[in-house]
Formats: sequence, structure tokens, C-alpha cells
Amino acid sequence: MEQLEAEGDIAADYIEELLDITDLDGDIDIDARDGRAYVSVNSSSDSNLRLLSRPDTVTALQELARIAVQTKTGNFSRLILDVGGSREAREGELAKLVERAAERIEGGAASVDLPPMSSYERKLVHDLVAAKGLVSESEGEGRDRHTVITR
Repeated sequence: MEQLEAEGDIAADYIEELLDITDLDGDIDIDARDGRAYVSVNSSSDSNLRLLSRPDTVTALQELARIAVQTKTGNFSRLILDVGGSREAREGELAKLVERAAERIEGGAASVDLPPMSSYERKLVHDLVAAKGLVSESEGEGRDRHTVITR
């Protein structure tokens, strides 16, 4: 737990410096659960923080924060970064994606391949698929790794 808290602190410092450099407003919260450090950046609804909350931008910032943690600790980090509720929004998108895939399976499709996504997103998809009583597996390598859903 101490290691995760340290990861969160390092990542939060990195993100705070980035916010200062870019003159963006945001409050940073740190949490540790499920074997991961979670760093959330939030602000008031009229903030310019939304400029950083696009999924690709959050993914890039998360990787930079992970590198900052690895540089300081020497250990690989599974840190999760959320900017302005971007993770919750992405979870909603994934739930819709799984719902459409489940409808295709119920309509007779033998399997449905989802697009490539991060390991964290695939984990969320596996949980959503299991809740629907279906089966899912990750296939492919590297950036092409994706989830396949079957009955």
C-alpha cells in the first residue's frame, strides 16, 4: 500500500507541474485500490481542464505519469489517471459497446471482436461481459490486443 501511495504522490506531483506549466486549473485526488494507484484531476464545470480530458490525451498523460513514477522508483507502475471524469465517460462508452456486441450475439453472431484497447479497458469489458452471462477473451499482441466476445 505504501508503494501505491508513493506512486500516486509522484504522479500527482508530475501532473501538478504540467497543470502549472499549461496554466490549467485542477484539483488532484490520490487513491490506492485493487493494486493500483489512482490519480484524479477535477475542477469546476467552467474550467479549461476539459482540454485534457479527451481519451487519447488522458492515455498519453497517463503514460507520461507512469514513466515519471518508473523513473523515480525503478518499478513499473499500473497507475490509472482520470481527468475531468474521463474514465467514467469511457466506462459508459464501453458499456454501450458491450451492449451492442451482446445484441449481435443474441441475434445469432458466433462472436464479436471489439476494437483494440488498453489492458485496463479490456478488464472493464471482461467484467461487463461476464455480468451479461457471456464469455470474453483477449486476443492479439501489443497495440492490436482486443477482446472477443462469445456465447
